[in-house]
Amino acid sequence: MDLRIFTEPQQGASYDTLLAVAKATEDLGFDAFFRSDHYLAMGDSDGLPGPTDAWITLAGLARETSRIRLGTLMTAGTFRLPGVLAIQVAQVDQMSGGRVEFGLGAGWYEDEHKAYGIPFPKEKFGRLEEQLAIVTGLWGTKPGETFSHHGTHYDLTDSPALPKPTQAKIPVLIGGMGASRTPRLAARYADEFNIPFASLADSERQFGRVREAAQAAGRDADELTYSNALVVCVGKDDAEVARRAAAIGREVEELKENGLAGSPAEVVDKIGRFAEIGSTRFYLQVLDLSDLDHLELISSQVQSQL
Repeated sequence: MDLRIFTEPQQGASYDTLLAVAKATEDLGFDAFFRSDHYLAMGDSDGLPGPTDAWITLAGLARETSRIRLGTLMTAGTFRLPGVLAIQVAQVDQMSGGRVEFGLGAGWYEDEHKAYGIPFPKEKFGRLEEQLAIVTGLWGTKPGETFSHHGTHYDLTDSPALPKPTQAKIPVLIGGMGASRTPRLAARYADEFNIPFASLADSERQFGRVREAAQAAGRDADELTYSNALVVCVGKDDAEVARRAAAIGREVEELKENGLAGSPAEVVDKIGRFAEIGSTRFYLQVLDLSDLDHLELISSQVQSQL
């Protein structure tokens, strides 16, 4: 069972804060550091000191860490042209010595597009499908050959398809709860399928759809990694759980219902229930990035029991 730390920097975090969390992630034995790809805070947060760019952040962390995997849940397809994105991710993979993983989604938060002048197309899924075809196609083109794509949304002609990642195959993550198109896309392109903030029952149902889509595509469904992202709030006693819940503006019972919250034993038990439906990796959404003691407790009292 892999435990990965997942951050939401748009809610308020500088690069130095993210660096401290990433270094703790590495030092405490977690598998990876991931971050969201957003430019605008959500809810009541003022977002200070302001947003940081996902791939610029990961480029810096690539040079400041040595072991952990680095990636996005999920890169917004609306933010970058696919050819440029392929260059950016390949470069960060080189900078990290081959530790990058690439999560790509369609993009959904219209307000941040309005705030920063980013076009927000009405039809995003078709664009996402072409983006995946282009990015993976550029990476997969043999040196000395060229790549072309003539689609509805993007047109590339005789691209040299450079630079190449360090890894022979950068793992691709696709996620979501769509009933038909999302599983089909995952079956074609994904190495990992991720479900964000969903119940056991909904996760089991969606994993089943992805498995069926993989089999229909002639692929072994067990080739994919199945994962969940859930908010985490662990305390050594009830008082500490309550303090951490209050710090992120959440109620304890709601967190226990919808996330991984409570004592280490409670969290281990819930992870075990997700494991029974096929989940082998967890992205622990850490919302209070100043509380590094929280990560130490999870490492020593939760991860050690898995």
